[in-house]
Amino acid sequence: MAKNLLIKNGRIIDPANNIDKKCDVLIVDGKIAQVGKVETQSENTINAEGKLVFPGLIDIHVHFREPGDEEEETIASGSMAAVAGGFTSVVCMPNTDPPIDNATSVEYVHRMGRQTRKTHVYVMGAITKARAGEQLSEMGFMTQAGAVGFTDDGNGVQNASVMLRAMKYASMFKNIVLSQHCQDNSLAGKGVMNAGFNSTALGLAGIDPLAEEMMIWRDIQLVRKTNMRYHVQHISTAKSVELIRQAKKDCLPVTCEVSPHHLLLTDDDCRDYDTNYKVNPPLRTAKDVEAIKQAIREGVIDALASDHAPHLKSEKELEFVAAPFGIASIECALGLYIKALIETKVIDWPQLVSMMAERPAKIISVDKGTLTPGKQADITIIDPNTEYTVDVEKFHSKSKNCPYNGWKLKGKVEYTIVGGEIRYSIS
Repeated sequence: MAKNLLIKNGRIIDPANNIDKKCDVLIVDGKIAQVGKVETQSENTINAEGKLVFPGLIDIHVHFREPGDEEEETIASGSMAAVAGGFTSVVCMPNTDPPIDNATSVEYVHRMGRQTRKTHVYVMGAITKARAGEQLSEMGFMTQAGAVGFTDDGNGVQNASVMLRAMKYASMFKNIVLSQHCQDNSLAGKGVMNAGFNSTALGLAGIDPLAEEMMIWRDIQLVRKTNMRYHVQHISTAKSVELIRQAKKDCLPVTCEVSPHHLLLTDDDCRDYDTNYKVNPPLRTAKDVEAIKQAIREGVIDALASDHAPHLKSEKELEFVAAPFGIASIECALGLYIKALIETKVIDWPQLVSMMAERPAKIISVDKGTLTPGKQADITIIDPNTEYTVDVEKFHSKSKNCPYNGWKLKGKVEYTIVGGEIRYSIS
């Protein structure tokens, strides 16, 4: 690793420090040394003229499938995909096979991430053993092993009493967040897409929006009782937005995220039975999309998270009912957010960077997401004007289940710098 690295003449956007101006960034020994007009010369210099320079982007919701389904993704391939997408940190979900529900599994993911030497790899442990929703997992040991939070992602904890115990238990540990895939299975049943006109017309079982909203409402009542930090994963409905908005008005410690597909796609896209559009929570209606965008505009939604969910081609070639849920999108996620939010003027660049760096770092309680001198030099550099075409065959991810193939996007990642070291560059 180079001792020093100088980034010259870029537009530096660091919302945590209210910086949005053309200047330089000097990195010394892997840390931010100076942001401003740097007179020091360096043999390792990046000319960022016309480029945007951010704190390293953080994706707090990815599925890297290891251990158990390495044919779909590994921590190594997922990490390479992450840095290609501009992400310097990711948080792996525990719905692996076997699930990440003990300290040894947490340590394994961290070790594999360190060996890969691409992005920082964090992990959330399972709330319950085997993600079965019955017995609490070993949260204390997993916290000691470095878990940044807990979720049974893919499964919502169905039993309110179990979730209450989980909140009480997790509140014993500093800087831990409980995340929830909000879906009441008694309402969702065997649904495979949003319940509504399209599911009826297609003859497919629907997932009622109420399945998501009921669990969010229930858990907010538990938060009122425990004051435990609680994070709603990939919200998808207008009513969910209202529930989060009210919880924040009531000053509850509740945060939430949204994924690119719930900003750009609707259940109309399922009309051809293309399983690349099958995701959970399902694609909703245009009304839901607009409500989510309005919530982003107001600052109600805290973070943007890809929910990168790779699957084998052979699995996604099954009929819609049998195919697995999920979209692989971490390599084009930034461009998708730019398309959904910047090009439509929903928010500006500093707000986007805040939702992809500063605020995700706070949710998982890591000391990142800023360009403050003395902090680790995790930096993303993009060309906001370069247009590119999404080509799944060029993905670093092992899986290609992506409905955006062929889309034209802007915002090409040019450098991803982790700990002062260039881990990805287009050159």
